[in-house]
Amino acid sequence: MQTHILTVTQLTHRIKDLLEGAFPDVWVEGEISNLHVPQSGHTYFTLKDEQTQVRAVLFRSSLRHLKFTLQHGMQVISRGRVGLYEPRGEYQLILDYIEPKGIGALQKAFEELKARLSKEGLFAPERKKPLPLLPRKIGIITSPTGAAIRDMLRVIRRRHPHMAILLYPVAVQGAAAAPGIIEAIEYFNVEKNVEVMIVGRGGGSLEDLWAFNEESVARAIAASRIPVISAVGHETDYTIADFVADLRAPTPSAAAEMVVESEESLREFIAAHQARMIRGMRQMIGLMRASVREKVRIIGDPRRRLEQGAQRVDELFGRLATGLGHHLRRDRVRLASLAAGLDHLNPLSVLARGYSITVMLPGREIVTEAKQVKAGDLLGTRVRSGEVLSRVVDDNTGGDS
Repeated sequence: MQTHILTVTQLTHRIKDLLEGAFPDVWVEGEISNLHVPQSGHTYFTLKDEQTQVRAVLFRSSLRHLKFTLQHGMQVISRGRVGLYEPRGEYQLILDYIEPKGIGALQKAFEELKARLSKEGLFAPERKKPLPLLPRKIGIITSPTGAAIRDMLRVIRRRHPHMAILLYPVAVQGAAAAPGIIEAIEYFNVEKNVEVMIVGRGGGSLEDLWAFNEESVARAIAASRIPVISAVGHETDYTIADFVADLRAPTPSAAAEMVVESEESLREFIAAHQARMIRGMRQMIGLMRASVREKVRIIGDPRRRLEQGAQRVDELFGRLATGLGHHLRRDRVRLASLAAGLDHLNPLSVLARGYSITVMLPGREIVTEAKQVKAGDLLGTRVRSGEVLSRVVDDNTGGDS
């Protein structure tokens, strides 16, 4: 009997066909170890239990659908097929789905994102923006055909019939939901045509609500300059949007009640404040009246004080007139005395009695002695009524001029 000899490659091919044909779709439970993610983006690791282990790979095309982060020591349940890596002749699991054991993949992703965003401070109370007391326009981001929009419109119309509402229709589940919600939030922030937004939908499974657990949606809500109310699902449903929004409403109907006070409640609010203002003003007026009465008691009747003041003014005016008259008379006497003294000293008064003053011309030096002049000098003689010019013809004291 002739022996058929196979090459290693031929043997590997046969084993590959047998394995892949026998295990095209298997579920395997195990613990992750030797986790490795090279630059290619594919993820390689080992699945093991107490007795054995098997290599596994999750290619990048499948990895992008993963909602949580793979970690060493994580117990997982995986689904895939058995393949054989021919260059090494090793069989491996080629996986297309993984979820943590004991907790769903979406729940795991939810807890991881919640912890990370909380650590960043996106849930901090000090980041929350206050809602306007009575907004003029409300923006609603939800499905235009769902029960949520009908419930919200019914509540808002009942509480405030004339409230302006802008609806931005979006898908609330599926691949298009998260991008649509982000686009709506950005639209209202750019246009600034509403004062508050409600983002939400009715109840559903975790998968149905997942758009409101997307990190991109959470960051869009956190970045909004307009206050955001998250109204997703039923009262027991919580999403990442609930934690990052400025206010979480347990249901869409509750969100409508939170954002719009009823007209009756507003009237009661205004009436209560008006009553408090009136009481405060009356109390203030009473205190001011009491203060005025006390001041009147201390200073007396203002009219009497005015009469006394007027009488005092008249008295002071009379004293002022008397004093001014006395000072004027005294100053007149003193002025006359000074004028007489000046008149006595006035050289013109001396000239009026027959005296004269002679000066040498042109320098007008006063001549006090005969020896100051000589023949030929021109002299000016000042008398009472004018000045006489003369020329010296003889410098003797007895000569003519």
